[in-house]
Amino acid sequence: MSTEFIIGTAISVVSVITGVMALPQVTKSKFFLFNKSGQQLIDLLVKEHHNTVEQRRILRAINKKLSAKFEEKIPKHFIDNFTVNVNGKEGKEAIVRKILFENGIYPITGICKELLGYDSLAFRNEWFSTSKGEDNKNKTSELITNEDMSNTVFLSELLMNRYPKTCKTLIDILSKHNISHKFIKATKDIWCRDYMPIPSANGKLVQFRYDPSSLKGKEEWEASRSDPKEICRVNGINTHSSDINLDGGNVLRCSDRVIISDRVYYENPEYTDKAVLIADIKSLLEVNEIIVIPSQKSDLTGHADGMVRFVDRDTILGNDRKLDFRNWADGINRVLTKHHLKYIDIPFFEYRDRNHPYNAVGIYVNYLEIKNLIVLPIFEVPDNKDNEVVELFKKIFPDRAIETINYTDVALEGGLLNCTTWTLN
Repeated sequence: MSTEFIIGTAISVVSVITGVMALPQVTKSKFFLFNKSGQQLIDLLVKEHHNTVEQRRILRAINKKLSAKFEEKIPKHFIDNFTVNVNGKEGKEAIVRKILFENGIYPITGICKELLGYDSLAFRNEWFSTSKGEDNKNKTSELITNEDMSNTVFLSELLMNRYPKTCKTLIDILSKHNISHKFIKATKDIWCRDYMPIPSANGKLVQFRYDPSSLKGKEEWEASRSDPKEICRVNGINTHSSDINLDGGNVLRCSDRVIISDRVYYENPEYTDKAVLIADIKSLLEVNEIIVIPSQKSDLTGHADGMVRFVDRDTILGNDRKLDFRNWADGINRVLTKHHLKYIDIPFFEYRDRNHPYNAVGIYVNYLEIKNLIVLPIFEVPDNKDNEVVELFKKIFPDRAIETINYTDVALEGGLLNCTTWTLN
């Protein structure tokens, strides 16, 4: 056996072994990326010296996460031309800034935490000083003002961040019925009904002061209070401002009538004359009648949408009076008599959770209503009344499409479907 043959054979064996050893790395590059968090993927781009093929593969994995969690997509042309300075001159924030800013992706809290591991207010401030931020703000303004808003449901972007599975289920229901959806930027919590402007009977958007007593007393509650002026600025919404302190969840309108709970008196102590306060609200909302219903001191918010809803101008449905506190039932009965209203009792139940003492599980009247669609919350917990309520709603609204969604994860935080949506219908 010649020396050349032995050497040649050895080289071939070494080449095969090297190739085999390299296979796991190729497999790793293709498949292990999708088990990494967004932050870990960014770290790979910063710390490891990948060639451009690997960099773009990592970026595709990042794109999948942004698309799945936040419905944001990185364009293909950007990915195909993406490179990172592998000499360490581009740090984590520089790479994230490039990905977001060059593709018009607004740096919401969830996206910042996903890619950086922390929120960055500086990113959002910088966003609005760039042409991309201004362009995106202008586009959003066009969406707000020019689309058919009666066919659109607005959601805080935080709903997708915090409850992606539930949010996607809701969006699927809306899409099934040809209802569009848009995300509201710059929010601090998911209860957008409360801090967004309230449409008057003639379509004017009235921005009331948002300073609810329910968010006072705890630092974390107060920190979660959204700034309506900033939200409207960022999203390009023009409003008529009022100093009256009033949450949107406490306003229910049907035709020329509005229902508000008596919590509005407590929230506006500067109005010593209640009649003047009601007259001012009536004028702002351009309606003929304000119906004030009683609230309970034990109810954290006292919002009307957690107690009753309009079926039509002369009929409301609400929590079953036989199951509710006697003083509230007596009070609502007096309102019915005074305003010549019919009332349909809707079953509800109390769900006790030590970790969520202010939960809204069991309240069915806080549903989403838009066009001919009603999305009804169900809970699928012990002692629920889901089936009974669904059948009752089908009888009450025979001409409507009734869809259900398990909203328990959101309800544990204290609100439901009307709370987490904003509509202009």
